[in-house]
Amino acid sequence: MPTILVVDDSATDRLLAGGLLTENGDFDVEYAVDGSDAIIKIELHVPDLIVTDMDMPELNGMELVAVIRRAYPLVPVVLMTARGSEELALQALRAGAASYVPKRQLHTELLETVLQVYSAAREDRGRIRLMRRMTEQQVQFTIENDHELIASLVQYLKDGAAGMGVCDEGERVRTGVALQEALTNACLHGNLEVNSALREVDHKEYYDLARERMSLPPYSQRRIHVTARYSLDSAEFCIRDEGPGFNRSELPDPTDPTNIERPCGRGLLLMQTFMDEIKYNATGNEVTMIKRRKTSTVRS
Repeated sequence: MPTILVVDDSATDRLLAGGLLTENGDFDVEYAVDGSDAIIKIELHVPDLIVTDMDMPELNGMELVAVIRRAYPLVPVVLMTARGSEELALQALRAGAASYVPKRQLHTELLETVLQVYSAAREDRGRIRLMRRMTEQQVQFTIENDHELIASLVQYLKDGAAGMGVCDEGERVRTGVALQEALTNACLHGNLEVNSALREVDHKEYYDLARERMSLPPYSQRRIHVTARYSLDSAEFCIRDEGPGFNRSELPDPTDPTNIERPCGRGLLLMQTFMDEIKYNATGNEVTMIKRRKTSTVRS
């Protein structure tokens, strides 16, 4: 059973997060009262994933991310953010955290986010080692609006980037999170035309409408088209849906602290933070994301 370490100096929030993960997810949850305690717990037993508060004594979430990124690069970190910590959360994402959940949205977002990040962190080391002998590759997919297919495609695409040596094992998880967000956007907002503003008002109605449209023409007949191009220097992912598109100028700035806690800006923020370049077509139904190889990435 995967182990998750929940780190928070608030006993109430710590037990709330742990309870949400143990009641609804197949996880073994351990606890730490702050960042320093977390380091001790990790040295005794390295968890599969860490969920941490941002504002803590001794060693805060930002500092903990830096330690984990340096000493345990394969362990992804999910932040729990409170109002007022938005700028720190953005810095932590840039420093190596895999995702974040506002504390006021733990009940609706925590388990889904943890499952997404944990799925992105799983790997097939043997296949990745073989792929690192490849010098160039291009693949194309056309898939239905199916969450299981999306999850499998994310696994394939991020493994391709890691296998080619474009990103290290830590960046592999973050690349997977960005791909998951982009493909989910193509499915829900593009093909199914479910407005993200509804998610802020009624989380259940948002997903109920998505499920209904998955079997309702014309939404159910639309497909997601994906092209991935890998070289020794970069990975380029082009994701196109068959929806009507959107006006990019109307999107909220996801890096604005006032928008960080909004569900509709979270995916864009993660995509922009974890990828080196993002481009949209004029219609707004196609996004191209580029991940460039860092000079320090080692092919082994």
